[in-house]
Amino acid sequence: MAKGSSYGQSERSEEEAKYFPQPRRRATRLLSEEHEKERDLLPVPPSTLRPHQHIVDSEGPPSPLARHHSWLKPFLLSMVVVLIGMLVLLSAGLLQRPGNPQVVTIPGQVYPVQIGGSYDTFNAWENSNGPLPPKQTLPSNPGPYSVLGKPTITVAFINKVLDTYHSPAAGKGQALYDYGVQYGIDPVYGLAFFLHESTFGTAGEARITHSLGNLRCIPTRACSGPNGQGYAIMNSWEDGFLQWYKLIRNLYVAIWNRITIDQIIPKYAPQADHNDEAAYIRSVKHSIDTWHAGLMVVQ
Repeated sequence: MAKGSSYGQSERSEEEAKYFPQPRRRATRLLSEEHEKERDLLPVPPSTLRPHQHIVDSEGPPSPLARHHSWLKPFLLSMVVVLIGMLVLLSAGLLQRPGNPQVVTIPGQVYPVQIGGSYDTFNAWENSNGPLPPKQTLPSNPGPYSVLGKPTITVAFINKVLDTYHSPAAGKGQALYDYGVQYGIDPVYGLAFFLHESTFGTAGEARITHSLGNLRCIPTRACSGPNGQGYAIMNSWEDGFLQWYKLIRNLYVAIWNRITIDQIIPKYAPQADHNDEAAYIRSVKHSIDTWHAGLMVVQ
């Protein structure tokens, strides 16, 4: 018989060992001191924190601009709108700088504003055999340097001026005089424009175009430049005289009510075409004053 109980005994009979095997011992190990320290450094879940412990916000303190969000966004949007508006105004200013001749585009053709800007307006002054009735009542006393009126110089005086300057239109004073009378324009103004524009046809485009006033291109005449941006080439000097009188009397006076030199020249020779309007006005007035004084040479 086996001695004592099998519990707690270190030795068992072979039979007991066969039918009652001893349970396997769990594999355990003691943590070293270094592993204990690493375990202490692991983060503690929030649920295990004590009541007096606080969790630090990892995102940092709130932005100082956070309290201004209500007005900051509308302010920035307004600044963007103002900046865009300034850029638009600047672009418009640059585009309005003096450049190419002022023109108005009509389907299939471009017409300078100096001759009316449209085909219908051109027809109004071109297709005429005399002065057109004005759209507005002309003043009885328009003031000094009005182009309207009877001739204040003679045919002989006109020819003498043209001869003095060796003009290619010399000897054609009668035509310059007669067309002025027909359209009610004092010929002294046609002579003054002729001097200022081309020194009586001796300089510039007029040597080719035969144009008293260097008229911009018109539909009924050839043009010296592409896209209607040159000058009208007249059939003769006489034709050039006639076209100028028609333009001034039936467009500037009858339609636009521009009667004096001060009113006509800013439209006829605008600053946008690189003209000095004030200098042009002074030049025409000086020529007229000189000739009215009976003098020949214009200083």
